[in-house]
Amino acid sequence: MNKLLPSELILRDEEAIYHLGLKPNQIAHQIILVGDQERVAKVSAFFQTIEHKVQIREFLCHTGVYNGKRLSVISTGIGTDNIDIVINELDALVNIDFSTRTIKEEKTSLQFVRIGTCGILQDSIPLKSYILSTHALGIDNVAHYYDRVKDTETESLLEDIVAKIELPKQIIPYLTKASTFLNQKLESEKTFKGITVTSSGFYGPQGRSLRLPLAAENMLESFHNMDENGQALVNLEMECSSLFALAKALGHEATAICLGLANRRKKEFAEDYDTAMLDLIQYVLDRI
Repeated sequence: MNKLLPSELILRDEEAIYHLGLKPNQIAHQIILVGDQERVAKVSAFFQTIEHKVQIREFLCHTGVYNGKRLSVISTGIGTDNIDIVINELDALVNIDFSTRTIKEEKTSLQFVRIGTCGILQDSIPLKSYILSTHALGIDNVAHYYDRVKDTETESLLEDIVAKIELPKQIIPYLTKASTFLNQKLESEKTFKGITVTSSGFYGPQGRSLRLPLAAENMLESFHNMDENGQALVNLEMECSSLFALAKALGHEATAICLGLANRRKKEFAEDYDTAMLDLIQYVLDRI
């Protein structure tokens, strides 16, 4: 057996994984991911019981039971780089034996649902809508560091998208399909479906310019105009691409449902959205 070296699999005392500070028995196999650590308590407030509360830096985890289902809710912080940490370490908790530092022969598949906020790219989608991702278009770089199996259908769609959008010339996009299994649970008359664009930052990478000029001034407009056989780019956020890509490569299920806070084309922003977020949390908990 090839053992994972201490420099590669970094553990805390008592066999807790390094960044998350979690032990294998402290997570459920159904996991809700949120960006904001304050949103963790808003989710776990719906639980009937809470077994564990663990926090290291921005990574806060509450594990408990909701209507007979054991669930974990974990904050990732902002960005695809943090998702790289979270997904790799959650996978390690269930698929690596920490005592022997070896990969288990029998693998465990986790289910990830991201509940987040996003910008809206289409005029027809109202503020505070529930936007369910069918795919994530990554204009970050995390997934490029991994040797992943790619399917022909998704790669063909990616080629069509790239031909129709404007990006800075240095950007190499990637595309990953969300979990059909989870999307079937979450889809309803309340949801808008489409392709989510994941950026590596909040300002320039999302087409915002304060003092610095943009390298691709028409990027947002090109996102709005992209519609390939009824599949449109519908929202913009900062986590889905690496979540979908890494989860799929590791054999897990992953999707995202986001609350639309800003319509980027109409220049609108939903100032008061706390109640809408709580309603979305309840919606997800009742369906997964």
